[in-house]
Amino acid sequence: MAAEHTTNGLDHEAINHAGPSLHKTDTNITISPELWEKLYLTPKVPTQSDANKRFANPTPMGFVGFVISTFTFATILMGWGGAAGLSGVAGIFFFTGPVLLILATIFEWVMGNFFPMMVCSLFSVFWLSFGLLQLPTLGLAAAYSTTGNAAEGAASKEYNAAIALYLIVWGFALFTFFIFTLKTNVIFAGIFLFVTLGAWVLSGAYFAVARADYTMALKLQKTGGALLFIVAALGWYMTFVIMAFEMRLPVKLPVGDLSHFWPSTDVTLSEAEKQA
Repeated sequence: MAAEHTTNGLDHEAINHAGPSLHKTDTNITISPELWEKLYLTPKVPTQSDANKRFANPTPMGFVGFVISTFTFATILMGWGGAAGLSGVAGIFFFTGPVLLILATIFEWVMGNFFPMMVCSLFSVFWLSFGLLQLPTLGLAAAYSTTGNAAEGAASKEYNAAIALYLIVWGFALFTFFIFTLKTNVIFAGIFLFVTLGAWVLSGAYFAVARADYTMALKLQKTGGALLFIVAALGWYMTFVIMAFEMRLPVKLPVGDLSHFWPSTDVTLSEAEKQA
């Protein structure tokens, strides 16, 4: 029985007689609020779980889906290489973008990262909803034609005005998110600033089509595509920054930290309320 007792690791008596050579040490690796916001794009709060120690960072996964879809969307809007129409790349609206963004949304929720969760869910439903317009098999535009002709309906005033209003609403939603990105960094804020402007410019393009002003519509479409290209470029930069840190690449790229302009978020809600 004695042999069985001593073979089960080191007993308390042995540790006590071992002197200072044996001791228990608690090592906790903490992440500063600035680094937390750079990696997870959300303020660090005391209620944050230790999920970051157990799970991989899902933020760049959502960014990859967003960036690939946005780059493709932007270049087609600008007509690069003579490209026109989005039905040929419908996959970006239903798979590349939404699948990665929805997965990121779920994992951000598990991690307790509120703002990235909201961002990923917002863009996932945008790609899905806007992608429906690019599927000719659904014949959505046909409902706007008295003859049931989809091409005629797609050129109608009512159809284009409806999409324009939809994009205006999206612009206001994106602008709301932009306000909150001002607590993170310049790159992330720039993404939302330019995507907001892009949504409103593309709304103007649809209003121009509704007025049958196709020259202006084309100009606005290309301008909107250029704004979204900037969005995609900033998104790719942010993705690289996060992945470089996670892969321990010896580079330190700036993102323009904005958190130091705000009161510390690494406090409880009751303390934050007292500071307000």
